[in-house]
Amino acid sequence: MATRRALHFVFKVGNRFETAHFYRDVLGMKILRHEEFEEGCKATCNGPYDGKWSKTMVGFGPEDDHFVAELTYNYGVGDYKLGNDFMGITLASSQAVSNARNLKWPLKEVSEGVFETEAPGGYKFYLQNHSPPQPDPVLKVALAVSDLQKSLNYWSNLLGMKIYEQDEQKQRALLGYADNQCKLELQEVKGAVDHAAAFGRIAFSCPRKELPDLEELMKRENQQILTPLVSLDTPGKATVQVVILADPDGHEICFVGDEAFRELSKMDPEGSKLLDEAMAADKSDEWFAKQNKPKASG
Repeated sequence: MATRRALHFVFKVGNRFETAHFYRDVLGMKILRHEEFEEGCKATCNGPYDGKWSKTMVGFGPEDDHFVAELTYNYGVGDYKLGNDFMGITLASSQAVSNARNLKWPLKEVSEGVFETEAPGGYKFYLQNHSPPQPDPVLKVALAVSDLQKSLNYWSNLLGMKIYEQDEQKQRALLGYADNQCKLELQEVKGAVDHAAAFGRIAFSCPRKELPDLEELMKRENQQILTPLVSLDTPGKATVQVVILADPDGHEICFVGDEAFRELSKMDPEGSKLLDEAMAADKSDEWFAKQNKPKASG
């Protein structure tokens, strides 16, 4: 499965100003592209919401060879209840640790040289205080699972991921599609995995021709398909084909055709400006304040 790539993790955000500050100024990521949409996504990229929303891709470098974050903002939704499903993103960046200290962003040292911090909304990040061992500082995404063996069967046997590490005592495993890509860590937890309203989505690419076969495999194996193969349009950009799956614990997984996605995901030098303009034009906070109403919770 060397042709498959780990692409990004989708976060729902309620405050774009604070979120942009965290990713740009604390972590030191770049705004790679920013897009505005007038209605909800056909593949529920923005969650189960029908209205106006935006997508901002942030990362340490181009999406062709970096794992990035997709920040989805639904106008009118101010916060999202967290579950126990997302356990954190780990990245290696002494610069991010230095930035956080200088900006007085809360840090907690959880082991030697590893600091826990939170993005706005409560999403956990683990910052390793050293230079990255690979060109992309983002090392792994950790997700909670209720039955590690069942999950390994799904992610490795069905989705073709290589198992890099497995710790039966700690009920944890590390998987990936390539040595130099961001890895997926599965951590067994007691009880059910709760996705609440903040649930995210992890995205991978594969050659477009593999998408129908992947969908057919999931049908044969009686696995959940959230969105059958569909084409998604982005105004003025490439149309991509995706299929959205769910693993045994309901974690959402997007597979997108690689060829068109590389075209769609080209870095936009105007991305940061477009985000700033959209934030300046967004008067929803003022409107809710005048009405003496809180924004909706997701």
